[in-house]
Amino acid sequence: MGHLNVAQRAAHLFGHLIVAVYDTPSKSLLFNTEERVGMMREAVADLPNVSVRPFHGLVVNTARDAGAAAIVRGLRSGPDFEYESQMFFMNRRLEPDVDMVSLMSDQEHMFISSSLLKEVAQLGGEISGMVPEHVARALAEKYQLPQR
Repeated sequence: MGHLNVAQRAAHLFGHLIVAVYDTPSKSLLFNTEERVGMMREAVADLPNVSVRPFHGLVVNTARDAGAAAIVRGLRSGPDFEYESQMFFMNRRLEPDVDMVSLMSDQEHMFISSSLLKEVAQLGGEISGMVPEHVARALAEKYQLPQR
């Protein structure tokens, strides 16, 4: 819900928001790019000024190629700020015309990380309210858990 919360809030700040889903992240993924794009599209279907697309390579190049003025990033805590500030300065050096806007996650989402959420789901814990319902169903299917 953290990514969705940031996307919903950013959609109110910008005339058009592109949610760019990275197709080759360094972390191990449960869902492939197509599945992640599909889930995000379903999650933002009620936001007419939001589109979702996969990307590869540098996010700053993707933003530039799309004609974006800014990259929106969500922050949960101090370590996120450290990482995002490094990313900001590198992206600014690579593409000075693309800015970065950071939005703090709403408080109820600050403790939720995808790895923690996946672990709770895999062990049969209740995750409703922490992810959209269609994502909870997709996690249950991946982990072959009974539907709630």
